[in-house]
Amino acid sequence: MAQTITINQALDLVKDGDHIIAGMAASEGRLFFQNLHHIASRIQHVTIDNCLPMYPYEFMVNDAYNDKFTINSWFFSGDLRKAFKNGHITFIPNQLHFAGVRRFEHQHPNIYVGNCTPPDKHGFVSLSLSNVYEKKALEAADLVILETNPKFPRTWGDLEVHISDVDYVVEVDYDPPVLPDSDPNEKDIAIGNLIADHIHDGDTIQLGIGGIPNAVANALIHKKDLGVHTEMLTTGFMKLFQAGAVTNKKKTLHKGKMVAAFALGTPELYDFIDNNPGILLLDGNYVNDPCIIGQNDNQVSINTTIEVDLTGQCCSESIGTRHFSGTGGQTDTATGAQRAKNGRSFIALYSTAMVRNPETGVREPKSKIVPTLQPGAAVSLSRNDVDYIVTEYGAVRLRGTSIKERVELLISVAHPDFREELREAAKTIGYIK
Repeated sequence: MAQTITINQALDLVKDGDHIIAGMAASEGRLFFQNLHHIASRIQHVTIDNCLPMYPYEFMVNDAYNDKFTINSWFFSGDLRKAFKNGHITFIPNQLHFAGVRRFEHQHPNIYVGNCTPPDKHGFVSLSLSNVYEKKALEAADLVILETNPKFPRTWGDLEVHISDVDYVVEVDYDPPVLPDSDPNEKDIAIGNLIADHIHDGDTIQLGIGGIPNAVANALIHKKDLGVHTEMLTTGFMKLFQAGAVTNKKKTLHKGKMVAAFALGTPELYDFIDNNPGILLLDGNYVNDPCIIGQNDNQVSINTTIEVDLTGQCCSESIGTRHFSGTGGQTDTATGAQRAKNGRSFIALYSTAMVRNPETGVREPKSKIVPTLQPGAAVSLSRNDVDYIVTEYGAVRLRGTSIKERVELLISVAHPDFREELREAAKTIGYIK
């Protein structure tokens, strides 16, 4: 049976050279990581693997601890991006459904630290807001420390753990982190409406994170019998269910259920998923497996990217060599949706971004559809796997097209101010005459 300890006793369990796995996003053990820097004086090197950390923990962002802690991340948050220059942070290239599996094969975890609900009358806790890799990490680690929190929702799926399989618990009462449901801007709305035009009643939907996916959710409010099979369960899905647009009745896999690997959103979302048998948070190795996704007829994947070249290569995680976020489940869901009967995949982006001119220091518009990706840019979705590309100027389907055809299609949805420039570049490269 798990032993209840204080946070200081939990920190005392960490030894020099340990490899610690943190729960993803809302599932990280917040109190533990808020205090981890306090052990710096007695250790020489501790490694932490995390994914979308929600807070600027001292051990991550304070230069004073660079030589004490190494952070490997499956997906960067804003705080990791800012601290990346410190030299003790690195990225783990991955497709999300294999993230934990391949990492734990490579390096054995000594400690797993996450959070959970208090035990029920049968002694089971729920890992609550994420099952991307958490249960696998818990099973692989030598030592399991969970922060039990009555404010976290009890969720259904395969993320229940008996308290006898936990070594130590720390009782906490902090609120789950909130991802605000921000209002989409004019470009988001235009892109959302364009994508919604290609979504039919009865389709099963996956949405990514950000303003564009939120706008897509808003644009689907009048659809009927939509299903949900998604990596991330957002507040937008809750609103679609409450509006009657999502029923899950037409799904071919897990009929009648929303399926996700993790949830992140508003307090209303957390209340909605609490003890809700209509929502299953299943192992990310299963949920994001393209072969599983493809079993949903009419599966639609909707994600965003940073830039697209004229052959269709999508860079969604870096700006040149500067790492920005992560591949996440983009390749999983885009390729999985295209395996499905009548499946479709959409990659969305604004046509331009405001970029600082290094000579003048003034921000100027720059096309996000480019002749070639920036040197060092990561290809998150290969041109072989791209389907629809959408900007505020239109949606074009690249599936099955030649390079020459792609050039014309992509230029047609680029910002008008850059179309001639792109065409001339395509001629110089030799893509078109």
